[in-house]
Amino acid sequence: MYPHNKRGGSVNRIYLPIIVASALAAGVLMGGFLNFSSGNAMLGSGSHKNKLNKLMDFIESEYVDNVNTDSIVDLTVNNILEQLDPHSVYIDKNDMEQVAQSMKGDFVGIGVNFYMYKDSVAVIKPVPNGPSDKAGIKAGDRILFAGNDKLFGRNLPNDSLFSKLKGEEGSKIELTVFRKTDNKKFKINVTRDIVPIKSVDASVLLDNKTGYIKINRFAETTYNEFHDALLNLKEEGANSLIIDLRDNGGGYLEMAVSIADDLLANDLLIVKTKNKKNREDLTFATSRGDFEKGKVYILINENSASASEILAGAIQDNDRGKIVGRRSFGKGLVQREMPLGDGSAVRLTVARYYTPSGRSIQRSYAEGGDAYFNDFSKRYESGELYAADSIKIADTLKYKTLKGRTVYGGGGIIPDLFVPMEGKHGDEGVTMVMQSGFVSYFIFEQLDRERKQFEGLSQKEVVDKVLATDKYYTAFSSYLSNNGLVFNLQKHKDRVKHYLAAEFVRQLIGEDAYYKMVLKEDNMVKAVLTDEKE
Repeated sequence: MYPHNKRGGSVNRIYLPIIVASALAAGVLMGGFLNFSSGNAMLGSGSHKNKLNKLMDFIESEYVDNVNTDSIVDLTVNNILEQLDPHSVYIDKNDMEQVAQSMKGDFVGIGVNFYMYKDSVAVIKPVPNGPSDKAGIKAGDRILFAGNDKLFGRNLPNDSLFSKLKGEEGSKIELTVFRKTDNKKFKINVTRDIVPIKSVDASVLLDNKTGYIKINRFAETTYNEFHDALLNLKEEGANSLIIDLRDNGGGYLEMAVSIADDLLANDLLIVKTKNKKNREDLTFATSRGDFEKGKVYILINENSASASEILAGAIQDNDRGKIVGRRSFGKGLVQREMPLGDGSAVRLTVARYYTPSGRSIQRSYAEGGDAYFNDFSKRYESGELYAADSIKIADTLKYKTLKGRTVYGGGGIIPDLFVPMEGKHGDEGVTMVMQSGFVSYFIFEQLDRERKQFEGLSQKEVVDKVLATDKYYTAFSSYLSNNGLVFNLQKHKDRVKHYLAAEFVRQLIGEDAYYKMVLKEDNMVKAVLTDEKE
């Protein structure tokens, strides 16, 4: 079971671009690390290390008041890591399971996409062929009880819901469900099973030759998902490939390397890492590539980081394809996860990585973590998100690609084909909100009232029904206002209606159908399709 991002309370006139960028930066913070851990303890021998241990002993045994020493230790660890770099982070033991699960690629559960709607667990959609889908749970159902545990009317946080619905593979759970379309309550037995957490959101053929694959992060299963998608697209006739890494904050370095290996010829350098002792590890492409011929385009933006930049840098420096979009985040540090013995862990920066031309794309973090992660606002104010000539290029950090083209280090991957943010300067909030969870929740609530009116309709009929009226557009405008988001949608009316229709299609038909719709209006995809014709 996994949720959409849960909507919070009303916000008064928030500045959406900064908020969205900050949320995505949290993904960058945790992205980009080696997929193995170290058994080294953080505290060992030495006078300065013993000093910390003695201090904690004194506080526990002598301090006048009772103190939660665990919280003090956590605070101490966080303060120490803040002195290093923005990507060396502490993971509390209470968060470890969720963090590990997000990168594992699957979990055992009942397999529904839900959110808390009017204090009830509302099923947006069961995972196709998952446990709940097989048991007969449908979109719009409310899960009232899990066994004897009441789930509605209690404002339960997500972690409490997970604990009641997760369990051992093959175990059964009796759910009490209310189906609004039939106005009936019933019990249903669901057998828990492994549920995938996909890192490949979509794999579609955009025309008769151009395949498109969207990767949201680099998890344990990402290469297998990508490879299956690639082979399917090739079977459908794709000889040109778009890999969408926008808003992908990274993950396992090995997954990015494996994907690059599929695209690059034998013995081409993919990435180089260098640790504190100046040990260099070079990774080269092998002879197993399944797409070494045909055009390749990598889509990036200001939130594409770490493993995303490794893949983009390997393609750019080897002149294998074109990088399309806006300058990437600029994270060139590699972390290793190290357990601390009590269930918590630290992800410590252990190396820097370099693209095949030898450049580091790590941005400066000399001004501290807050300034580092708020770089989006600087790019916005400088105009970089709207004009390629506003990108600050480090002229002293010039490098050459395999064919002699000049590329630059010192702060992200600069695209070969620049595509500005959609809309005019100041209008980007509309595009961002149309790609956010607000649209998903709004459409769910519309379907919750009108689901029977859409039953049995084809995709075309769904789209025609939504676009034929201003009803949903007007309701969505009011919905945003009621949630504290004030926009002038009128000049974007057609675009807004298109996104609303696409979200209806997503919830009624499926992900691939949704992406085929929205990509028709996507400026980066349009730029690629135009470039292919030239």
